[in-house]
Amino acid sequence: MKRDSKLSSVLHVLLHLAHSERPMTSDQMAAMLGTNPVLVRRVLAGLRERGYISSERGHGGGWSITCDLATVTLRDVYDAVGAPTVFAMGNRNEHSACLVEQVVNASLADAFAQAEALLVERLGQVTLADLARDFNGRYDLHLYGKLQHEHDPQ
Repeated sequence: MKRDSKLSSVLHVLLHLAHSERPMTSDQMAAMLGTNPVLVRRVLAGLRERGYISSERGHGGGWSITCDLATVTLRDVYDAVGAPTVFAMGNRNEHSACLVEQVVNASLADAFAQAEALLVERLGQVTLADLARDFNGRYDLHLYGKLQHEHDPQ
């Protein structure tokens, strides 16, 4: 089963935007993510509506980050991209007449709800600034030849 990587992809793009000295086009971001520019624009629209990023048309235009990285949490971004389903697992039959299946469904539903609440709570504790600090440390190691970066020009 394919995983939903929308949150991961958006966070990837946001960090690139945060460290870019100029706007990035949808085409550039799509190439980085291995996807279609239309899909990138569609996802970024929710971030623009919340004021996290902006876009300019025309020559030299593109997308830019407009938020304070220290105030935007991963939970904020998760919500902005539509709060995708956390788990791919689910009940075999949601409305079963079988009492055994009802017990299994109730138990799994409770476990999934608790796990999702814990994850969403944790997302609210991590800011984009936290990710940027981690990236900066890794990038410093990269500059000294200790790490490779996938998007470096060859």
